[in-house]
Amino acid sequence: MHKIKNKIFIAGHNGLVGKAILKELLKKGYSRIYTISKKKLDLRSKRQVDKFLKKNKFDEIYIAAAKVGGIIYNKNYPVDFLLDNLSISINLIQGAFENKVKKILYLGSSCIYPRTTKQPIKEEYLLNSKLEPTNEAYALAKIIGLRLSSFYEQQYKNKIDIRCLMPTNLYGPNDRYDISRSHVIPALIKKFYTAKINNFKKVEILGTGNAVRDFLYVDDLAKFCVHYMNLNKKILRKNNIEFVNVGSGKGIKIKNLVKIIANIVDFKGKIFFNKNSPDGHPKKLLDISLAKKLGFHYETKLEEGIKKTYLDFIKNQ
Repeated sequence: MHKIKNKIFIAGHNGLVGKAILKELLKKGYSRIYTISKKKLDLRSKRQVDKFLKKNKFDEIYIAAAKVGGIIYNKNYPVDFLLDNLSISINLIQGAFENKVKKILYLGSSCIYPRTTKQPIKEEYLLNSKLEPTNEAYALAKIIGLRLSSFYEQQYKNKIDIRCLMPTNLYGPNDRYDISRSHVIPALIKKFYTAKINNFKKVEILGTGNAVRDFLYVDDLAKFCVHYMNLNKKILRKNNIEFVNVGSGKGIKIKNLVKIIANIVDFKGKIFFNKNSPDGHPKKLLDISLAKKLGFHYETKLEEGIKKTYLDFIKNQ
């Protein structure tokens, strides 16, 4: 395989998305990929980020770093979510520009969209009404990162190339399996597995189960990230593309997702929905028409992806 010598930094390489991007880049033949641990580089520190970028002179940066968590964790720590994610986004985007990084990929989140909006959600629906209160802090930080990227593109068109993707709910190997802090699929896997090995008779699920979500296997996103980074910029500018939604294009009610995961884990007890807990967005299904036009392919079906994720979870117990 021909080795591609672009010097690349993956911010957030230990996270779900960062690990998948690293794997995809290696598979594609990239040979100069750089990563660094949180202990050695605090992305919330402008001084540390500037020093690191100035020293290494990267060609490309994938910004997959973020402070993330589920509904309850977002709701309980809004200051942390806003400040940490703002700092990470601003430091890396500004630092990349000041240190002449040629190309940046900024990864946001589908939570940037309003709580109630037309479905499926098109890119143009951003900021057309109020955000979902339970993850407003995280959403605001991601929106500012997105807008900052757009403003750099607008003000310094020929000096920087920033591309932005807004993924839906992601899942897959190498996720964080923590009932209180994780996103829905890894949290449910952990919850049902714990109930199974302890012979619990029932499992409580937060919310009504009626919320609708769109889930994407992380390797499918990673493939598109690398593909999107290598698209001719003229195509994006000609079509005034600020950012692109990436998802499965298929919605599922949480109650149905719960049944799938309980079946895969082989939990035989009862399932109880705590309707006093928040659902978050009532429905969040992305319109992925633009991504498809740009070469995105949804490959991994939900049940297949959850089985792979569960096997990864079991392997790492």
